[in-house]
Parts: sequence; structure tokens; C-alpha cells
Amino acid sequence: MPKLMYKSGQPHLSVRSGVFYFVRRIPTDVRHHYRADRVSLSLRTKSMPIAARSAASINQRLEDYWLGLRLQQIAIPAINLVRTPETSEVRDCLTLSEARDLYLRLKSAGKDRTFVRSAHRNVEYVIKVLRDHSLSAYSTVDAAKFRDWLIEQGMARDTIKRVFGSVRSIINLAIKEQGLGCQNAFSGTFMPEGLPVTKRQPIPVSDIHKIQQRCREQDDELRWIIALLSDTGMRLGEAVGLLKTDIALEAMVPHIDLKPHPWRRLKTPGSERQIPLVGASLWAAKRLLKQSPDNPFAIPKYCSEDGHKTNSASAALNKWLKANSPEGCVVHSFRHSMRDRLRAIECPAEIIDQIGGWSTAGVGRSYGNGYRLEVLSRWMQRIDRPGHHQRTTSNQNA
Repeated sequence: MPKLMYKSGQPHLSVRSGVFYFVRRIPTDVRHHYRADRVSLSLRTKSMPIAARSAASINQRLEDYWLGLRLQQIAIPAINLVRTPETSEVRDCLTLSEARDLYLRLKSAGKDRTFVRSAHRNVEYVIKVLRDHSLSAYSTVDAAKFRDWLIEQGMARDTIKRVFGSVRSIINLAIKEQGLGCQNAFSGTFMPEGLPVTKRQPIPVSDIHKIQQRCREQDDELRWIIALLSDTGMRLGEAVGLLKTDIALEAMVPHIDLKPHPWRRLKTPGSERQIPLVGASLWAAKRLLKQSPDNPFAIPKYCSEDGHKTNSASAALNKWLKANSPEGCVVHSFRHSMRDRLRAIECPAEIIDQIGGWSTAGVGRSYGNGYRLEVLSRWMQRIDRPGHHQRTTSNQNA
């Protein structure tokens, strides 16, 4: 039968088998720091006077400790200026926000605002979860905690990897530029299997034709963008950032002259290219040039000198496509479909890569100026000829 503990009549003192114990409930406001709701310590004495003195000493130390915990929860003015042993040891190492500012100062030249916003957003994610510490203060445990938070937000595996890649790049640059001796805690963080994966399915050709027909029927700016993408294979960001002068309808071969602009950079050097306008894309280009005659931007709703709003455009377009295309298809699916449609007519791989701005393995691609626009146009016109359409099945990365 267990031996019972009973109160001695003295503050915080109980007795079990003649031995005194210090027993006190933990105050509610600091209880979250403990694994139990009370403190129980054997005083290892059967003497009441000795036990009373020991209990008073323990109680005072606990009160002091709890006061310290309470003070930590108080917003202290200018606390960031206070030197602590930790900050004294690592202050020679930049904070994460300082590393971000250094990164943008050195790397943002020639980049569009999306690049800057992305760096700010990803660092703010870290600061929200882990606070803005010195780079050497972050641990691999912190990086894992940050990964878990991103997963809890419902982010797909590819998105989480992009966030980590951005944070790693920012920290690596700071370490190299400043000659810091700390390690990058965000390198090599394990990504669990089974995370959501963003899958972009190509749109079958028969569905592309139905979508293009609905675009002609609705005949508005959003549908013009979809039609333009459907027969060019452009990335949405490339299309959104176009100037009207980038669309050459009066040329011998109507085409888009895709090049970088201050408000929209291109993904790779190979992305700078000329794309023939055929079929639905030619119709859409004519519509875009007629709207807002005094505005130099082809798609002014989503682009200006202040930058482009590709994410907003993507949300609006995908909402419409969800009801008008097979499950799993998004606006970027047109890009996958363009590669498959060209393959279906046995278009040479180099021409496919030139049309889509895809990088090509091997050194041959780096020599010469590529195929003439007339050649590209002939192949693209063939994909709209009866008998050449096949249901797309492969899923290539863009």
C-alpha cells in the first residue's frame, strides 16, 4: 500500500513516512514552462526547523526564477540594443535580415521586383518562425522546425524547396562575402517523402481546341491571355510582361519578340527568343494590340512600369481553367502541351527547344543564331493541320 503524504501545517511542507517534502503548485502563468503542475522535492530531513528553513530557501529561489520568466514576456524598450553573452560572442556574424540586405545589394542589379520580393518574403518566413538571429545562432534543429512550419502551411514540396534554396543562397553569400566562420544551418535539411507535389499535366489537344473556341466566344482580356499562351507555349510571366512593341504583326512572319524588360526579367538566357504567331495566338495578339491604344503594355491589367502581377493573373486564369479543362491542368500546362504537340508532328528537338526557350543538352546549341523565323513558323502551323493532333500524354518540365 503506498505511503500517504500529508500537510505539516507549515507553508509548502508535507510529510511522508516522517520525512519532510517541499510541495508547491506552479503558478498558472509560468506553468507552460514545466512538464508537471507542481514542484515536489524531498528535503531529506525529519526535523521541522531544518525543513522549514530549506523550504523557505527553495521557495525564494523559485519566486526569483518565476519572476525572470515573467520578465521575459514583457516588451522591453530597446531590448535589441542590450548586449548578452550570446550576442557578444556572435555579433561579428550578420543577422539574417542583414544577410538579406547584403544579398539584394549585390545580386539585385538587373533583376525585376519579383526577385526582390521573393527574397524579402522568404526571409520574413524564417523571422516569423525563428526570429531574426545572428546566422551562427541558427541550428539544424531550427531549420527542421522551419521546414515543419512550411509543411503546416500546406506548401507543396517544390515550393518548400524553393524557399529553402533562397534562404540558403542568402546565407551562403553572406558567409563568403564576410569571411564568416559559421555554418549554414539551412543546408542539407531533410525533406520528408509524401509531401504534396505540384503536378502540371499537359492539356489534351482536343481540350485545347475547345478552350480556344470558348476564348473566342467570351472575347475578353483574360481569354486573350489564355489563347496567346495556348499556341505559343510561353510562360505566363513572359506574356504578362510584354510591351505592344514586342508584338510584330506587320512583319513577314507575325511573331513575338520576347526580351527582358526592367519590370520583367526572363528565366534563362535561352528564354530570349522570337515566337511565331499562329492560330489562336495570332487572334489573341490582334485583340491585345487594339485595347487601350495609349497604353504601351500589351496586358495593362497585370503589368506596368512598377512591375508585373503574374501571381494575380495566374489565380484568375487557373480559376477559369479549372472549370474548362481536365483535372490537374493549369495555365502552365499549355507549355507542356506545346512541347508534346510539336513532338507529335516529329518536329526536330532543336526547333522545339528554340520555340519554347528550353535549354538543350550538348554544345551544338551554343553555336550559330538558331533557325530562321520562317522555319519555326512552318512547324508551328503544322500543329493546327487536321490529322496531326494527338492526345498529349507526356509531362516534361518547363
